[in-house]
Amino acid sequence: MILFNDNREFKTESGTIINGLTIAYDTYGTPNADMTNVVWVCHALTANSDVADWWPETVVPGRFLDPEKYFVICANVLGSCYGTTGPTSINPETGEPWGDSFPIISVRDMVECHRRLAEHLDINSVEMLIGSSLGGFQCLEWAIIDPSFVRNLVLIATGSYTRPWAAAFNEAQRMALLADSTYGIPGGGKAGIAAARAIAMLSYRGAHAYDVTQRDTINGEQPPFERRAASYQRHQGTKLANRFDPCSYMRMTWAVDSHDVGRGRGGIEKALATVRARTLVISITSDILFTPADHQDLVDNISGAIYHEIDSDFGHDGFLIENKLLDKLIKDFLTECNQQPL
Repeated sequence: MILFNDNREFKTESGTIINGLTIAYDTYGTPNADMTNVVWVCHALTANSDVADWWPETVVPGRFLDPEKYFVICANVLGSCYGTTGPTSINPETGEPWGDSFPIISVRDMVECHRRLAEHLDINSVEMLIGSSLGGFQCLEWAIIDPSFVRNLVLIATGSYTRPWAAAFNEAQRMALLADSTYGIPGGGKAGIAAARAIAMLSYRGAHAYDVTQRDTINGEQPPFERRAASYQRHQGTKLANRFDPCSYMRMTWAVDSHDVGRGRGGIEKALATVRARTLVISITSDILFTPADHQDLVDNISGAIYHEIDSDFGHDGFLIENKLLDKLIKDFLTECNQQPL
């Protein structure tokens, strides 16, 4: 992990001034002489800047994030707890961690931080900008804010705005966080974030994935008071509670809810029509959070967009699991793009 300290003030969309930012990022591979091999990955909700850590079998020679071919970069988002300024960072005005006083942030705030890092690194354009879920939100915003920055855009399991269904899941998670009386206290909020993660898992996997992977084995004549699905929920909740900050989780879900590319731009159709990048849109058949139908406005309104569905049992989490299918689709897309004039 590399840290970039930007001493300029940063004004969030909510109007709060942050006096100086730290932006954490990781890189893989080497930039070529004319910086035409840069691939920028935007990460999802609770991931970090180390793509190889959370996206298995992708930062590998021969795969779509080949470090021998590309200079791959990923920055931790504003408001997270993995190195970039967020609730666990020190507020320079108080000398104490921001905690729950950290400002509400938007996806556009996250992208503005990325753009500051790109400027610092003298990256004026990228061969590919790629992201899934919240990562896809960032990619879309960036491609709209600066259309010339992106040559090839890959959007996976994402959308042009956060629909009420997804926002309702996020509010249920925030209710779980606030139901924990220790939320906002340093070191507190662990029960709340564990419950929030259990709620989130339902949206990430869906009924079919649970029925396939969490089926109980019947032994003896006693009823199954301890269900496999129940232990799975507790396990996933504890895992996140042990690695992620509850106040950061609150900010991340609010940022997700802020997403609407049409806001202030005359609507979604007009905003998407400004995207100039060659675009690949990928949905997952069993995704209940961003259904295949939710991707249609991207395909209809981004000129020349190519659409594919991945058939997977794993719902929204399929973007983390179906690496071989993703690899073929993305490499085929890039090969075709390289054969076409800009």
